[in-house]
Amino acid sequence: QLHVVESGGGSVQPGGSLRLSCAASGFSWGTRAVGWVRQAPGKGREVVSCMSKSGGPEYAASVRGRFTISRDTAKNMVYLQMTSLKPEDTGIYYCTAAPEDGYVNTCSLYASTYDFWGQGTQVTVSS
Repeated sequence: QLHVVESGGGSVQPGGSLRLSCAASGFSWGTRAVGWVRQAPGKGREVVSCMSKSGGPEYAASVRGRFTISRDTAKNMVYLQMTSLKPEDTGIYYCTAAPEDGYVNTCSLYASTYDFWGQGTQVTVSS
């Protein structure tokens, strides 16, 4: 079975940093594009970052320059390093995987692209 499991959320003050991790089982990250999706309170789902199968990253304008997505193929892990966190970054962060077809050199910033999701990890940015 295919699974992804997020970890690394928590509470942090504005300006702080967190690193989210996503472990995959049943498949390798190199075979699927990955998306980090944020669900903020009272708002829709937003893909804040994604990475193509070949490792090319994309970022939503709201996080560009502050968040960095990375992948460790040996460990089959994906990470989201978040810096200069703002209260509006608060939400549940989901690690998601795209279907196997496509997304070799690009990835999608549309949440509907991703067909299976982890349980999410809460990030709270507050003073």
